[in-house]
Amino acid sequence: MGKIILTGDRPTGRLHIGHYVGSLRRRVELQNSGEYDKIFIMIADAQALTDNADNPEKVRQNIIEVALDYLSAGLDPSKSTLFIQSQVSELTELTFFYMNLVTVQRLQRNPTVKQEILMRGFSDNGEDNKAGTPVGFFCYPISQAADITAFKATTVPVGEDQAPMLEQTREIVHKFNTVYGPTLVMPDILLPDNAACMRLPGTDGKAKMSKSLGNCIYLSDSAEEVKAKVRSMYTDPGHLQVSDPGKVEGNTVFTYLDAFCKPEHFDKFASCFVGRKSSFEFHNLDEVKDQYRRGGLGDVMIKNFLNEVLNDTLEPIRQRRKELEQNIPYVYEVLRKGSEVARAAAAETLADVKRSMRINYFDPGVLDALIEEQKAKYTL
Repeated sequence: MGKIILTGDRPTGRLHIGHYVGSLRRRVELQNSGEYDKIFIMIADAQALTDNADNPEKVRQNIIEVALDYLSAGLDPSKSTLFIQSQVSELTELTFFYMNLVTVQRLQRNPTVKQEILMRGFSDNGEDNKAGTPVGFFCYPISQAADITAFKATTVPVGEDQAPMLEQTREIVHKFNTVYGPTLVMPDILLPDNAACMRLPGTDGKAKMSKSLGNCIYLSDSAEEVKAKVRSMYTDPGHLQVSDPGKVEGNTVFTYLDAFCKPEHFDKFASCFVGRKSSFEFHNLDEVKDQYRRGGLGDVMIKNFLNEVLNDTLEPIRQRRKELEQNIPYVYEVLRKGSEVARAAAAETLADVKRSMRINYFDPGVLDALIEEQKAKYTL
């Protein structure tokens, strides 16, 4: 069996740079590496509806936004299969079968589920004037297991916050194969290789960049929007004067530089460190950090540098997106064809699952054997 990737995003808004460094950039690299036989990239609209059931138009409109971000960031339909989750009905069947292999108590212990419930303001008991947790949302890890196993994925590139979800998938695979025999492929997680990309904080310094918190820099943001968001970014609150020693650890600007800065940026944007009162010549990020820790390097300089780095990274993506926005029929055709390919692949796995569970009553040869078995049982 070959090496297969399955990954994706919920279409609840445009993708931001947290998505980019956490998974999207890596997906493009893996796609172009030639190491994988198949790559499936899913727009998880069915999962998005689990907590947006009263606003389906939001999900519908954001499918094209996510697809535009995918294509503009470098995902290639000739190398990767881009598809819409709801158009692969086999995933729903697999989810239903897997539900019997997971307890409510196990789902309640899933740290990602607990965090997401808290973040969305759901109540575990439906009290305190809060809405209870939708069953579909609560069963999100089971649905994700269906997505992963349907395509026989060997590798799942995700951010650190999704690690508990993949662990639950592995538990489901183990349980299914133990009960019904070897059927499902055991997937492995692939985390970002840059520690800063594990979980990029929001521009306000909060632990997670989130659309709902309004602390995102989007892939499609204009250069002016990026500049404004960087200018207001959280740094070291104790770095009041330029001469004060500053803290790098926990400083959002430096976390972003860790994620995006490349060696060539120091020659390309050397002017950012030239000021009226002080000038510096840096060759790498470690030198910038050392100077900031000693004092004398102002936040304005490092923010100007980060702004240039981010816009240098995002400009090709923005330009490609503008081109794709003028050819929307092409984008939908990519998704239509990809969904057909994905459904065919998932159908093969569903057939394997039904065969292992012995509920493939009408498969060729199976029905005849069942009839003969029952005839013998009831023949006097």
